[in-house]
Formats: sequence, C-alpha cells, structure tokens
Amino acid sequence: MATRAVPPRGASSRDVLHRGMVTDPEPGVDYTRALVDSSAGPGSGLVGLIGLLLGYAIVVPGLLYAFLGVGFFLERNPGEEFSAYYTRAAGFHTVGGLIATHLALASLIVVVLMLARYVNHRAPRWVASVQPGIRWRFGLIMALVAVVVLNLTQLLVRGGADTHVTVPRDWWIWLLAIIITSPFQAVAEELFFRGYLMNVISGLALSLPDKAGKCLSVIVSALIFALMHGTQNAWLFADRFAFGLIAGWLVIVTGGLEAGVATHVVNNLLAFGYAVFLGGVSKARGMTSMGWVDAAWDIGGFLAIALAGWWIGSLMRVARKTPSLIRPDLQC
Repeated sequence: MATRAVPPRGASSRDVLHRGMVTDPEPGVDYTRALVDSSAGPGSGLVGLIGLLLGYAIVVPGLLYAFLGVGFFLERNPGEEFSAYYTRAAGFHTVGGLIATHLALASLIVVVLMLARYVNHRAPRWVASVQPGIRWRFGLIMALVAVVVLNLTQLLVRGGADTHVTVPRDWWIWLLAIIITSPFQAVAEELFFRGYLMNVISGLALSLPDKAGKCLSVIVSALIFALMHGTQNAWLFADRFAFGLIAGWLVIVTGGLEAGVATHVVNNLLAFGYAVFLGGVSKARGMTSMGWVDAAWDIGGFLAIALAGWWIGSLMRVARKTPSLIRPDLQC
C-alpha cells in the first residue's frame, strides 16, 4: 500500500485547507474527538453540521424521489398516479419502496465520508474507529451477541399466543431486499448520528470540560436520532432515545462504531425480516406507538448488548483512544 505524506499535527488549519491535506487526530483522544481539530475553532464544526443536515434534508429526499421514479415504472398499478404510488411505496407497501428508502438513506455514508475528508481533513478510517480502521473481528462478535440477545427479547419474551404468522407469496423477494439493503441503511444512520454528529457536537463544546462535552455529544445526538423518527408515542420515543444513549456510550467505551453498527444492523434485519411474516413490512414501517413493557424489554436488550460489548472490548483490548504515534502504513 502506498503511503501519503501527512502533515505534522502542528500544521495550521489554513495550511491544511490550502493544500487539501489529510491529517491525523490529536493523540490520546476518544472517538468523539477523532474528527475534531481543536485549533480550528468552531468554524469547521458549524460547516460540518450544516453539510450533514443538508445531506439529510436534500440529498436523501432527492435520491428517494429519483429511486421511486424508477419503481413507479416497474411496479405501479394500472392507471395509478405517481403521487399515489409514492405514498404507497414510501410506506413500504411495495418492495421497491423499501429498496428505494434504504438506498436513499445509504447515501449518508458518502455524505459523512466526504465531510470528514474535505471539512475535517480525516481519512475514512478515522470515521470507523480510533485504531484507526474497521475492527472486523470485534464487529462480527458483536453481531453474534446481538443476534442471540435480540432474538431472546423478541421471541422468547414477547412472542405471545396471539402471534399470527402468514407466509406471503413473494416473501423471498422481501427477505432478499431486506438482507441486501437494510445493513446499508443501518450503517448510514450510525455514521450520521454516532459518527459525525457526535464529533461535531463535541467539537462545538470544546470550551466545556472533557466529560461534559462527551455527555453532551451523546445526549444531543440521541435526542436528534429519536426526534428524526417522526410520529411516535412517549414509550416509542423513550425506546429510541435510550438506544441512542446506549449506542453513544458504547462508541466511547469501545473507541469506534463497530458494536453500534452490528447491533443496529441485526436489529433492523430481525425487525423487518420477522415483519414479513407478521403482518407485513408496512406494519413495522408505520409503527407509531409502543407499550411500556415492550419498551422496557427493548431497552434491556440493548443495554445487555452494550455491557457485553464493553466487556468483550476490554478482553480484546480494543483501542479506546487515538494512538500517540501514527504508523506510516496508516497514513494513507
């Protein structure tokens, strides 16, 4: 692998901007500061935040509209207008709607990596973890933990006698679409909320004590994550807010996104996969309420996974802070 010259940490922000350099994080900082240049002031953080929100508000809806335009010609009903198809597909009443929505959200992966590179001047590997890079073995182990825990909470605890299983004629098409596209959507949300957004908030809170800045980044990102899920009752909001808090804490204590991504991917695969046989994916998509018992089991499951991730990460000695010295083979 060819190496690229990386400027010293003492290089000024103006030099970095002028030369388009890729820089390393400050040594010994946790994940919430991996993309932050403390010498640059709040400017880059504000630019990054604006870019992130514009990506969510413009890029995602624009691509969704374009993808559903393709779906309209492939799976519309005879005589159906585009507006009617759009409403039906966006509610996951068609497999094309699920694919289009997940692929549109997946564009946030590109948005985050572009912002990290051209606003924060960090290589993509620093978005994954403080190692840097993706710690695949740790992520796969956490995925297995999530499969076991989430199946226990969803099936053994909440699987009641009133569960009615049906097998739709096109079930295999739905499952194939879910397996292929749902992971990209989950990865995109983690990069957006626990990755870039937490770093932006932490960077804007540099004047606060370190612990206060970390807490603020976790709480605010979790709040935005829950609010962006639309209409929901108090318990469903609490469930999503708690997931955001737990995932944010897990990022800090494991030094990267792998555990949160693994949990999010498995959760979405199981939720949509089971929904195919339990009333349809549109039912899961249109979920706006949850009881306190279901919320408690959900939150308990996420907390169990997080504690397991903390423990496993400690056993594997995964990096929790950026290294004090960047090896030449990582400077690319």
